[in-house]
Amino acid sequence: MNIIISAGGSGGHIYPALSIINEFKKRENHLNILYIGTHNRMEKEIVPKENIPYEAIEIYGFTKDMKRNVKNIFLIRKAIKKCKSLMQNFKPDIVIGVGGYVTYPVLKAAHQLHIKTFIHEQNSRPGKVNYLVSSYADIVGVTFKSSMQYFKKAKKVIYTGHPALDETKNIKEIDKSMLGFSKDKKLVIFVAGSLGSTSLNQKMLDFLNSNLHEDYEILYILGNNINLEEFNKQVKNKSGLKVVSYFENLTGIMASSDLVISRAGAGVLFEIIGLEKPSIIIPSPNVANNHQYFNALELQEKGVIQMIQEKDLTKENLAEMIHTLLNNSQKINTLKENMQNYKQIDPNTMIYKTVKELIDSSK
Repeated sequence: MNIIISAGGSGGHIYPALSIINEFKKRENHLNILYIGTHNRMEKEIVPKENIPYEAIEIYGFTKDMKRNVKNIFLIRKAIKKCKSLMQNFKPDIVIGVGGYVTYPVLKAAHQLHIKTFIHEQNSRPGKVNYLVSSYADIVGVTFKSSMQYFKKAKKVIYTGHPALDETKNIKEIDKSMLGFSKDKKLVIFVAGSLGSTSLNQKMLDFLNSNLHEDYEILYILGNNINLEEFNKQVKNKSGLKVVSYFENLTGIMASSDLVISRAGAGVLFEIIGLEKPSIIIPSPNVANNHQYFNALELQEKGVIQMIQEKDLTKENLAEMIHTLLNNSQKINTLKENMQNYKQIDPNTMIYKTVKELIDSSK
């Protein structure tokens, strides 16, 4: 089986793509994978480390800069031509797009060459490229049932769930005492997003500098774009607190925690569900289509997470929510029961079987 897969721009697209690849590797003895990504975004570093053949194309997202946009139109045409050449040599049985603007020329080339295509949408509100290419993709897979309504022009839409859900099945807990935390105190993990957020960090400083968190310990994952040294200078109450820019095995440390506070990227949300961790979700207001809010809203309505919008966040209401989710066993059990409904889904198996059937139908 020959598969071309494309996803890029952020971990929210890349890691689901890698999860899908891992499922195919487990099931197919004769599998050839080619990953097409950008020449300058994080997939260029992440994917080759997984020993996956990688081809880069130069392409950028559209902005308000008209000169750059005109240049980008020519780059898209060039990228489509390169993708066609790659496909004619690689001869894929299917092309899979998992989000990000890099997928547009890849899926467009596949369509023009009459190659079967499958796309996956991670968020409740679809990205621009997935919405655009859904009219000619053979099958669209979605994480949230509510997003099916946005793909009315698609040939076929199926509910698959999120690939990250499968990645939590065999996760081993990290010994938190190795990080300097007490075995006798509960651990709260705060994930500010891969890049971090200046506005959110400022609000969190009010909470961290109060005496409202002395009954438990906190691992605060700041984000790569925030100055760790400068942030630590502003923290006055360091009792039971460890601040880091990045934590490599995030799923492993979340498995060791008692509560997760996080942004609302689909990947981390479904890792939280897979691990059955109580959570407080603070959606980023600075994302396309406000999709993080709608991701969290759907899960809140199903009783899976607790959500608070950044504009409403105070040290007092955050402290109260944390106290409830650490100490109210009835509330915790209800959240976990609701998470079980999602864990009945096997996303990667469903995606594999769907793609396999699509390939077989074209032979």
